[in-house]
Amino acid sequence: QAQLEESGGGLVQSGGSLRLSCTAPGRTVSNYFMGWFRQAPGKERELVALLQRSGTPTYYADSVKGRFTISRDNAENTVYLQMNSLKAEDTAVYYCAARAYLSGNYVRPGTWNYWGQGTQVTVSS
Repeated sequence: QAQLEESGGGLVQSGGSLRLSCTAPGRTVSNYFMGWFRQAPGKERELVALLQRSGTPTYYADSVKGRFTISRDNAENTVYLQMNSLKAEDTAVYYCAARAYLSGNYVRPGTWNYWGQGTQVTVSS
């Protein structure tokens, strides 16, 4: 059972934008390190962006730097992933994840504690 809930995925043309949202029923997102991962068909799940408990983003995958922004709205208890200038290679299932503590291996999906069910993002070229 997913502990986090993503929304906002869909079909968009290349160059377009989408904003993904992640909520955490029964939890306060500001108490956790929050991440967005993605997994394309036939590929491993990869960390796209990381948000510290302070609300400061401290990691973006090289492939999304300058195009994606992770942020948090404490009043809404929601974490966002704003995705601009989307490319066909951004097509994947996007997952929200949370962890209570941060270690040096945070890029590894298996080290994260809580996950959403994923939301599909499809970018048409």
